[in-house]
Order: sequence, then structure tokens, then C-alpha cells
Amino acid sequence: MTYVVTDACIRCKYMDCVEVCPVDCFYEGENMLVINPSECIDCGVCEPECPAEAILPDTENGLEQWLELNTKYSAEWPNLTSKKDSPDDADEFKNVDGKFEKYFSPEPGEGD
Repeated sequence: MTYVVTDACIRCKYMDCVEVCPVDCFYEGENMLVINPSECIDCGVCEPECPAEAILPDTENGLEQWLELNTKYSAEWPNLTSKKDSPDDADEFKNVDGKFEKYFSPEPGEGD
């Protein structure tokens, strides 16, 4: 098992999860984070830290696309090991549906 970041993170990009991760397996895109499934040790400390509830165990049904997305982009985006400020409008996007289709960007973030 591993944990994955879902579309609930898009445009929110809260980084409380990064701060508690003991193995630094988060990677930063322009408007979301992903977890490297190979590096994740399945400790689960990140899941309750996410205000958007964007982090889920990959054992839940229907998360195959998110496992693929996390795997792909964690190999392309820069590693993030410390918390940064969330976007100013993060709370406005917290409960928006269909964020992947509307807002996903494959562009990398800045990382550390």
C-alpha cells in the first residue's frame, strides 16, 4: 500500500503534509503535490494533515488513475521537503468538483 494525492489538492496545495512526512516523498507541481509511491513508507501521518482531504490510501476503490499520476509526476517534478505558504485563494478551491479537468497543470513547481 501507498498513499496518493488526488485532485482535491489542485489549486489548494496546502503543504501541512510535507511538514510531517518522515521520508520526504512529496513532489511539487505548479498547482498540486504528488507522492512518490516507491518512496512512501505507508506511515499515514500525512493523510490527517491535509485540510482538503486530498491524500488517500491507494487501497481505496477508484484510485488507479491517481496512483499513475503520482508515479508519473513524482519522477518529473522537484522534491519538496519543507512547507511553503499555500496559494492565497486555496480555501476558495477546497471543495470544488472537477478540478482535474478544469485546472490540472503538468508544469513543475519550484521544489526546495
